[in-house]
Amino acid sequence: MWAGRALHAALSAAPRSRRAQSALTQLRGVLEEELEAIRGAGTWKSERVITSRQGPRIHVDGVSGGILNFCANNYLGLSSHPEVIQAGLQALEEFGAGLSSTRFICGTQSIHKDLEAKIARFHQREDAILYPSCFDANAGLFEALLTPQDAVLSDELNHASIIDGIRLCKAHKYRYHHLDMADLEAKLQEAQKHRLRLVATDGAFSMDGDIAPLREICHLASRYDALVFVDECHATGFLGATGRGTDELLGVTDQVTIINSTLGKALGGASGGYTTGPEPLVSLLRQRSRPYLFSNSLPPAVVGCASKALDLLMESNAIVQTMAAKTQRFRSKMEAAGFTILGANHPICPVMLGDARLASCMADDMLKRGIFVIGFSYPVVPKGKARIRVQISAVHSEEDIDRCVEAFVEVGRLHGALP
Repeated sequence: MWAGRALHAALSAAPRSRRAQSALTQLRGVLEEELEAIRGAGTWKSERVITSRQGPRIHVDGVSGGILNFCANNYLGLSSHPEVIQAGLQALEEFGAGLSSTRFICGTQSIHKDLEAKIARFHQREDAILYPSCFDANAGLFEALLTPQDAVLSDELNHASIIDGIRLCKAHKYRYHHLDMADLEAKLQEAQKHRLRLVATDGAFSMDGDIAPLREICHLASRYDALVFVDECHATGFLGATGRGTDELLGVTDQVTIINSTLGKALGGASGGYTTGPEPLVSLLRQRSRPYLFSNSLPPAVVGCASKALDLLMESNAIVQTMAAKTQRFRSKMEAAGFTILGANHPICPVMLGDARLASCMADDMLKRGIFVIGFSYPVVPKGKARIRVQISAVHSEEDIDRCVEAFVEVGRLHGALP
């Protein structure tokens, strides 16, 4: 009897195994078809392997010699700053590798609270809350804050994390044309029937390098009794007289209600994000924000590095002051050579090429000339608007910038992008 049951079980399992194998084979076929379509469209994204610290000069696997890096978010050059590294090592030694816990269980150390207080002081806000990334901060804000009684009005070119965060909330959703204040006003008029109205925008837009007209946005928000949210990931640390961001740059610090930003770009470049704003909002996020409640605490080394980066920034704005001249040097020389550069005086300098294959091939040839840049194409940017996004850092020298421009001119002529 036992042998019969075993035989029956074995025979029954065989069809299930074949069906599972068939499903896996089908999945592989679907995935390979999708991947081949990406390759065929020229939008395949390869990952180059860096074998050194992040900085203006790096080493890349398979490439001999040093390479000039012109595509990192390392705006202030603090990713490998010796004091930042030492602060990370000290935090690692004193507070350990990690917390093995979320914040509300047993994952809050004194350094987490100290960094949150420092962020709030830096932005001149009441309180702040840390997240594993700014993507998480954006994912956690709108759902916790807004209800079906409320409305959120979003710039159509906002970062993917803002878009995804808004999708998670139950508020009424309005999308206004990029930087179009007439369209925003029309949407605000339409949204007057809702309880709360929140205008959401990037401070600086990461693909085009343009800056939100915050003065006009805040003026409209005041007229139509709305709140203003700004994502400052590509502004914190280097825009404005003391690096506070676009609200400082445009003189509306007291009119922006909520700021989300990152520790993973100018402020040390490791990881982490945050929300800063009114204390009751931060308290609500600690109670309801799902990425905060269900994610491990930031590792102590990351906290230590970011805290030191903020210290350096608040002690002196000398690094910030070097950015504008270096950015203008690159932009003016590239435009003089015949390239089209989007944006306005932001260290993000998109070199517009249009064709995805052209952007990818030119980036590859730039690497052969010792310049690390990356081609951006669909779905990261709209179809037909492929580009190479160059990013200027405070630690690039004038010679570095000139060498980058020279390489672009050589490669542009080689590929027919320049006459």
